[in-house]
Amino acid sequence: MELIESLLDRVKEYSKTSFELVKLKTFDKTSDVLSSLVQVLLICVFIVMFLLFLNLGIAFWLGKILGNDFWGFFIIGAFYGVIGFIIRVFMYKRLKRLIRDYTIKLMLKE
Repeated sequence: MELIESLLDRVKEYSKTSFELVKLKTFDKTSDVLSSLVQVLLICVFIVMFLLFLNLGIAFWLGKILGNDFWGFFIIGAFYGVIGFIIRVFMYKRLKRLIRDYTIKLMLKE
């Protein structure tokens, strides 16, 4: 009887320890993925700000050359419309696969 109780106590301790290990591994993966995503988002914010001010400068410059500011903004808007269309039509699946593979790589990283 004492042997069975001892065995049951060990099984309880093993299950508690296993549960704690799974919990800690999950916490580690989640924090790793979130920290990587925050880093990528921070870099993206700086790139977007850079591109915003660069595009404003180019739009005003083109508007000055063409005689009206709205022409510069129209040209820049049309340029990004064409780029967006090309990305959507020709590169959408590739970009989706890249993002999916990157996320999976982060989740499975040991």
